[in-house]
Amino acid sequence: MSDHRTRFLQLALDAEALRFGEFTLKSGRISPYFFNAGRFDTGAAIASLAACYADAIDAAGLGFDLLFGPAYKGIPLATALACEYARRGRDLPVAFNRKEAKAHGEGGTLIGAPLAGRRVLVVDDVITAGTAIREALGLIADAGGHVAGIVIALDRQERLDDADPASAAQRVARAQGVPVIAIAGLSDLLAFAGENATLAAERDRLLAYRERHGSASTG
Repeated sequence: MSDHRTRFLQLALDAEALRFGEFTLKSGRISPYFFNAGRFDTGAAIASLAACYADAIDAAGLGFDLLFGPAYKGIPLATALACEYARRGRDLPVAFNRKEAKAHGEGGTLIGAPLAGRRVLVVDDVITAGTAIREALGLIADAGGHVAGIVIALDRQERLDDADPASAAQRVARAQGVPVIAIAGLSDLLAFAGENATLAAERDRLLAYRERHGSASTG
């Protein structure tokens, strides 16, 4: 497993953004783990997370020139990532959207750098049903931007239903024709649990969950 994946999973564990137990998902499934990017709630944790994002993006070799954060969690993630890239010597413009259009002041739905003619990298925490991402892609297209890809923190790598073995991330990539990059996925979490003595007891439950709900990408 590459270093940014290991660092991310350990960071998520330390921040309690990654927890183990029994969690009822929006889909109704009972999951043995849960990921909540909102638990990266200190400056140090957010900065370390941004470095993991940047390393995953750089490893993928993706070309882009603007970062876009969908409301709400994508906004601080894209901002932190822009700060990380500035620290590395690359000053990137940032934009994001409001959930509701503003009728006064500058007005509109979009805030930040103009999107027209830009290769836009969308930054978010996860893709569940893909609805929020599709809305963001529509806004970017309407503003004249070109989506270069999507980067997320964790890909659960589970199929949405039995009719299609693809995960939510795979469905978005297929439907939109853009790459989806994840810092880590369920397969990485399984490898991480296998190497971490304190998580050894969780691995069997993770494997059973993948057997029941895993997408084609988890093998």
